[in-house]
Amino acid sequence: MAKDTGLSYDDLATSFRHKNFEPLYFFFGEEGFLIDELQELLIDNALEPEQHDFNLDIVYGSEAEASRVLNVCQGYPAMAPRRVVVVREFEKLENNRQFKGYAEAPNPQSIVLLACTTKPNLSAHPYRALKGHAAWSWFRPLYDNEVPGWIKKYVGGQGYDIDPRAVQMLADYVGTDLQSIASEVEKLITFAGDTDRLTADHVLAASGQTREFNVFELQSAIGEGRHGDAVRIVERLLQQASTPRSEAIMIVAVLNGYFDKLWKLQTAEAQRKNKYKLAGYIGVSPYFVQEYKHAARRYTRRAVAQAHQALLAADFELKGGSSRDARLVLTLLLRRLLPPQARPVAATAERR
Repeated sequence: MAKDTGLSYDDLATSFRHKNFEPLYFFFGEEGFLIDELQELLIDNALEPEQHDFNLDIVYGSEAEASRVLNVCQGYPAMAPRRVVVVREFEKLENNRQFKGYAEAPNPQSIVLLACTTKPNLSAHPYRALKGHAAWSWFRPLYDNEVPGWIKKYVGGQGYDIDPRAVQMLADYVGTDLQSIASEVEKLITFAGDTDRLTADHVLAASGQTREFNVFELQSAIGEGRHGDAVRIVERLLQQASTPRSEAIMIVAVLNGYFDKLWKLQTAEAQRKNKYKLAGYIGVSPYFVQEYKHAARRYTRRAVAQAHQALLAADFELKGGSSRDARLVLTLLLRRLLPPQARPVAATAERR
């Protein structure tokens, strides 16, 4: 049990599968996907499908009041060993402070799950009492460098292996939203067909990109100073997209993650790490650390900071800050993202 985050997802999932239940659970945090998964797992293992009608209640705090919910929690199961009560958006439940007393003496014939969409004030009741008496867990969003490991583990849980390159591409392409990652993995499994190993080609096929023209090759072209190749890749990506502006926003997001990694590689802390610790630090597979290190050496610290500023400005334009065509926004952006020695003369003069 982690001191600061409570029970882990794996510990909770294991206990549910083994039907080892506590009478009261208190989950909170912005990562709703994991709470959704545990809720489903709890219900599936605590009740048989035919027991749901009389023994399962799922309520939302914004649509309920504490005294009525407490009455449900104190109720007895009907033709079942237990009843399950789930309260989502618990922080919005009117008079939820009444749950302080329930936390101290929960109904042993019920399994109650109280879930908040954010981290509440744990020093105030009822949250203080819940943290003290319930089985609790804080589901915070993953950090960028935790995403590759989560992807590999999630794919493994679906009965598949996944190549390191595919893991990295997914992490760069989707970001830290676990619901989006899970949806992309489902698409990959569809594209994989009979094979039980997911590859980079599956990622490209699922995203509608090609081996030659994709956002990951764009990263390499920029980092290596191949301006012409970068322009051609962007042109092809926008041509293939059903909504070029949305595609451009995604490209900017991926490139922002790329330059985040270069920035981290230039820190003093990074210089003290071996390849494997460095991989965890920047959130990539050890197979690709050298590739990122080579790119980081082509940029000064100031150049990476300027790249971030250029990406921020492009993101603002694409999301409504300008009426300029997405293709023009990205074309101008590329010139500002190249390593200083590879930038066209006009772009270099512009930075001065």
